[in-house]
Amino acid sequence: MDGDSPVEGWPSPSERMIIILGCPRSGTTLLQLMLHAHPRIAIPPETRFMLDVYRRRAEFGDLHDSANRRKLAEAIVGPRNTRYRDLKLNRDETVAAIVDGPPTVGSALGTVFRQYARRFDKQRWGDKRPGYYQAVEELHRMFPHAQFVHLIRDGRDCVGSLKQMPWYKQTSYHAISTWAEAIDYGRSAARRLGPDTFYQLRYEDLVADPSRELSALCDFLGEEFDPVMCEPQRVAKSAVPKFKTWHQNTRRDVNATSSGSWQKRLEPWEAALAETALARRLRENGYELSGTPRPSAGHLARYARVRTKRWLAHRKRTWRDRAQRLRESDSDVAIVTSATGSAASDDHRAGSDT
Repeated sequence: MDGDSPVEGWPSPSERMIIILGCPRSGTTLLQLMLHAHPRIAIPPETRFMLDVYRRRAEFGDLHDSANRRKLAEAIVGPRNTRYRDLKLNRDETVAAIVDGPPTVGSALGTVFRQYARRFDKQRWGDKRPGYYQAVEELHRMFPHAQFVHLIRDGRDCVGSLKQMPWYKQTSYHAISTWAEAIDYGRSAARRLGPDTFYQLRYEDLVADPSRELSALCDFLGEEFDPVMCEPQRVAKSAVPKFKTWHQNTRRDVNATSSGSWQKRLEPWEAALAETALARRLRENGYELSGTPRPSAGHLARYARVRTKRWLAHRKRTWRDRAQRLRESDSDVAIVTSATGSAASDDHRAGSDT
């Protein structure tokens, strides 16, 4: 498929952001590198400024004012916790590009990812963060033409891997709940957005036959498959920050050795709870149950409390965002592309020096 030919009703593929999401430890970094290896696509390491900027958008005021766009730019490139520095871009150039760009949050963020793509002389850009599964609605609002790629891995392996991570401070109850949320929110987003916008694939299939799975993914993205995508270890050194030592496996050939590792990593009670709590979701995604004994009533009760608390927190964030939307229009937030029409560009030119 021609990477420059737009699908009817959409901008060209080069203007459609790619967003990778999934439960943490589901293989999203591997998929990021596979796409980053493509000659037209650049996907950076986790940036951590997208949702922060979106949720703080009211602080920056009317973005038709260039001073406010500068304030927004500084919020992206300034704080250390955004990991903007991992992109290795010129800070002053980024600020200038945002100030000179369209007056929307989506356009400001898109400017950063375009700059990252240009660093590698590529046309297509995107972002990866596992937790984006919780914010598809917000991301789609900023990037209405984005394409979402949801990577699914056996929930028991995700939980077992999370336990090994130095940065994971939650309990196994939270880890199991996280996988359930990723599956549920992903299923909901797939129904809402449709097959042209939301794509799901399994980690186990990806590592078993990278060529087949990546070819299908490229069809979805409107890009030509390139065999170099099956060798993500070639770009790992330049695309994975050194401090992320838990991603060392990305520097090796693609393999399936970690599949099924939950059998060694999970305690019997954790395996039992995972299979009971996730049974339907596991089966629906092609994962067989091992037949572990039913967990104790105490473990089930603690898991239920965690699930409820997390669900309430998510609903609170969602309703807070929807309330804020009542005071603004989508055109104040969405990225400006050629598909947006000339009106937005004309408005920007008229108000850029206010």
